[in-house]
Amino acid sequence: MKHTLEAICTGTARPFNGAEASAIAKHPREGIVQFLEDGLAPDEQADKRVHGGPEMAVHLYPLDHHEYWRDELGAPDLLDQPGAFGSNLAVRGMTEDQVHIGDTFRVGPSATGALLQISQPRQPCWKIEHRFGAFCEAKGMVTKIVSTGRSGWYFRVLEFGEARAGDAIERVEIGHQDWSVARAFAVLMAGKGSREELRELANLDALSPKLREKAKAKLG
Repeated sequence: MKHTLEAICTGTARPFNGAEASAIAKHPREGIVQFLEDGLAPDEQADKRVHGGPEMAVHLYPLDHHEYWRDELGAPDLLDQPGAFGSNLAVRGMTEDQVHIGDTFRVGPSATGALLQISQPRQPCWKIEHRFGAFCEAKGMVTKIVSTGRSGWYFRVLEFGEARAGDAIERVEIGHQDWSVARAFAVLMAGKGSREELRELANLDALSPKLREKAKAKLG
């Protein structure tokens, strides 16, 4: 599986909703971008209790989903931006049902690129609806993300490196083949899993510790 990085996007924390701040507005970067333990340099997260850190270092929201949202939302101009959903990596042809927890990807040149590993699906929050609400009627977006599984996912950075728009992103190792990002999202976020599936996720080594704990908590 080899694709092209159409853009690498970063953002800064800005006023978002009254006293709230957010860095969900990500914009394409020119030139070389570094991939470090906590993500891209520089890139910000306003609330590090729920965003960022080594287990959520780099976010990918598939560009393929933008067309779905054009139909749902009436094609707001925001969807022309590769970082519309707060995504760091803009890639086509790669969706949640095609990748797995623990899949490893090389981004950038083989000698200087970074090595990324899928750590977890993204859990949608109210900030998505608030961001799109300035452009269109966005109420219900989070519910639709949960029902359709169009979640996107996070990577951890296994090896530091660098890349730029136009470079390749190539899967070099498949992780837990039984656990696509789509399936993990359905079980953990959409409540569609069995107790056996929750037990599997609670012990899935490549899944982020936070979501392993979430699976354990659902078991009671």
